[in-house]
Amino acid sequence: MKPKTDLTDAELLRLMMCGDEESFTLLYKRRHPSIYRFALQMSGSQQVAEDVTHDVFLFLMKDGHVFDPNRGSVSSFLLGVARNYVLRRFRGDQLIVPFADGEDDEPFDQVGNEPDPLEDLTKSEMIDNVRRAVLSLPERYREVVVLCELQELSYGETAEILGCAIGTVRSRLHRARGLLLAKLRPNKEEVLSSAVVESARCFA
Repeated sequence: MKPKTDLTDAELLRLMMCGDEESFTLLYKRRHPSIYRFALQMSGSQQVAEDVTHDVFLFLMKDGHVFDPNRGSVSSFLLGVARNYVLRRFRGDQLIVPFADGEDDEPFDQVGNEPDPLEDLTKSEMIDNVRRAVLSLPERYREVVVLCELQELSYGETAEILGCAIGTVRSRLHRARGLLLAKLRPNKEEVLSSAVVESARCFA
């Protein structure tokens, strides 16, 4: 019998629904980071991200039986649940909480390298601009940017989470990129360089 750490998400979920607490703990540790990151990138609020992550796993404990492995992965299922909770918060609060300046920034210098304060400041400003631009997008465009660009999910996985066609994901992402460029170009022509987008993935 293989150790539980080698089990798939679906196997852990099945054991969890049979009352195995260890399986729940393993699944939580495995999927908590991506759910929290998604909620944070969508809302810009640590509190919302924490609340949504908590709600997702409460839902899983009570209603995990609704997961259908024939319709996709546990990871996509959980992100879909998280999306519903995030949108519910938006519609209830009627606001989007922006990131505080410098909130949750990760250090950019490599280990052993002397940091360049001016370079770090420039990167920080660029990443802050990207974050604010993403948060300013309409929900349907923001979520495809978060899932495809920041979470680095495939079009297929994103379509599964959003419950739409792959073509819809492609179309929305194309539109979202155009909106982001229009918002960011006045600040920095190269703000959407691969390095900046890579850094902006670290919202949490």
